[in-house]
Amino acid sequence: MALKIRLRRMGAKKKPFYRIVAIDSRKAREGRFVDLLGWYNPIERPAKVKVYEEKVYKHLDAGAQFSETVGSIFKNVGLLRKYQMMKKGEDVTGIELADTIKEKKKKKKKKKTAKAEKAE
Repeated sequence: MALKIRLRRMGAKKKPFYRIVAIDSRKAREGRFVDLLGWYNPIERPAKVKVYEEKVYKHLDAGAQFSETVGSIFKNVGLLRKYQMMKKGEDVTGIELADTIKEKKKKKKKKKTAKAEKAE
């Protein structure tokens, strides 16, 4: 059984929050999961995250792969850096995981100039 660490959508219509779960890769998004590893709420500003580190490390050691989105969340929280340091045998006692994720700046659309419109 190939385990995947991914998000499971919860919450009401237009007000989602997500659980971070370990699940068989063949199961549906809302399918039965193996273990609850944390949660992520993107609606709050800044976005809130809670990760159960020990459970995540256990599944990563067992060979679980994470989705791109979960990898991004783990990176922003600092979990991946801490896990890599643990694998190397370095001291990680001073590293604390963040409980929020900073918002990325949105890209602004460039306005067309009069010259660009004439060239088209």
